[in-house]
Amino acid sequence: MSDNTDYVPPKIWTWNKANGGRFANINRPVAGATHEQALPRGKHPLQLYSLGTPNGIKVTVMLEELLAQGHSGAEYDAWLIRINEGQQFGSGFVAANPNSKIPALLDYSNGDSPVRVFESGAILLYLAEKFGTLVPTEPALRAECMSWLFWQMGSAPYLGGGFGHFYAYAPFKIEYAIDRFAMEVKRELDVLNRRLAESRFIAGDDYTIADIAIWPWYGGMAKGQLYEGGEFLQVQEYTHVIRWADEIAKRPAVRRGRMVNRVMGPLANQLHERHDASDFDTNTQDKLQAKPQA
Repeated sequence: MSDNTDYVPPKIWTWNKANGGRFANINRPVAGATHEQALPRGKHPLQLYSLGTPNGIKVTVMLEELLAQGHSGAEYDAWLIRINEGQQFGSGFVAANPNSKIPALLDYSNGDSPVRVFESGAILLYLAEKFGTLVPTEPALRAECMSWLFWQMGSAPYLGGGFGHFYAYAPFKIEYAIDRFAMEVKRELDVLNRRLAESRFIAGDDYTIADIAIWPWYGGMAKGQLYEGGEFLQVQEYTHVIRWADEIAKRPAVRRGRMVNRVMGPLANQLHERHDASDFDTNTQDKLQAKPQA
């Protein structure tokens, strides 16, 4: 391992297992399964395999929003995938998502040959189109919604894989890398802040999958909940993002979705698996009546 001043890339890169920071035990340069492990299947057509990270939260919030609207077909089983243990490299998960990233969705609505959907943005769009909601139908508004959805998919790697990794997870601090990604994250927060200065929600007056996609990442960052980087990035400057993040956090479906497959933070905010709406009552006691996290 080299420090940040004397490293010269070799002609041919080779994998150093000890060079991956906090996630060195699961990172590797090849795809595919490492072991045989079938995925469990519950009673509902929609089977979600995930973890309560920002990308996972998108999908559980979406499903809870659909249920709140009365779409009974959106009932789902949410199975916990512990990525720190390498469960995403089991054969069943790789069959659901060859990229071995959470979340992955299997839709058995049409029988025992499921539709597989992976990548969080693709899952949001699939569910929105399946149930005909949370995406505008008017062409210009739909285009705005899609633009912001794909903005999030392209921008979040700068926040998570870039800033989050080098600021919080890398085995040593590299000033150039932290400065580079901090600059980009602040630019992205400013993009959102300017948009939300003129619009209640991301795509306009109505709440859409654009909000559901962006909120766990940039709403969490603006509220100082990611990577302990709020003071470093001076997130209090983004007042319109904070207003928007607070409004979304109060939604009952968001509060529920945020709990599902969550394994971090206070136990009162964790519901490791969700197989029925009653799980929130029987497995979390009075958690939904608790004050939402700031």
